[in-house]
Amino acid sequence: MKFLLGTVGFVALCYLAVCVLLYFKQERLLFFPDKLPADYRFSFTQPFEERWITAPDGTRLHGLLFPADSAKGLVFYLHGNGGALDGWGDAATLYTRLGYSVFMLDYRGYGKSGGEISSEKQFLADVQAAYEQLKPEFPEERTIILGYSLGTGAAAWLAARYHPQLLILQAPYYSMLATARQHYPWVPGVVVRYPIHTARELPRVACPIFIFHGEHDEVIDYQTTLQLKTLLKPQDRFVTLTGAGHNGMTSNPQYQAEIRQLLAAR
Repeated sequence: MKFLLGTVGFVALCYLAVCVLLYFKQERLLFFPDKLPADYRFSFTQPFEERWITAPDGTRLHGLLFPADSAKGLVFYLHGNGGALDGWGDAATLYTRLGYSVFMLDYRGYGKSGGEISSEKQFLADVQAAYEQLKPEFPEERTIILGYSLGTGAAAWLAARYHPQLLILQAPYYSMLATARQHYPWVPGVVVRYPIHTARELPRVACPIFIFHGEHDEVIDYQTTLQLKTLLKPQDRFVTLTGAGHNGMTSNPQYQAEIRQLLAAR
């Protein structure tokens, strides 16, 4: 009996230690940034401008603006959790060809942006600061907020607090908490410091919402994301990308056809 109790106690202690480690070090499981040197030169085939955003705490965040000729408006683009703008910038081409300028933000610790992400509140405040800085240049009624994967929660949060023309979510999660449970079902919810509840924000979004999700997404569970469909307004749409996984959505032919039709009507 003593051996059994000792074994149970040891396992419980190990479990507690792992949970504590995950609580304080979960950024390593969530964010996979690529750092770029300050003098890095981007080599995109289309014109672009480097922009700097000052975060609420003074940290300098880096972004890229891809201007379109006679722009219909702006696509405010929040990318996924890996890489940096040198890898994400090519996605802007789809939207600039449709007449929309594109702004992309590198989060803290990504690309040329300073600092490191340390809390959900900080992450969202940085996104808000970038949006606020661009508002005088690009009126909200001609601004589309677009989020991909990690960026979808922040995009929904932003759209719920402002008045953009449109909200586009690519491979969104019901909440980051739900995604954590998908990958780590043994981890208690209290450990997740970035719950980012997309589902709580969508009912507060006044503009039209378009959700795109691959039916074979191996990162964010498609069936869980389907629950967001019940939160949509009559004019909103949920589009299932047949046979698609998590990555490469921008180059997906079905997605491109849907986006061309959507933006042509604006």
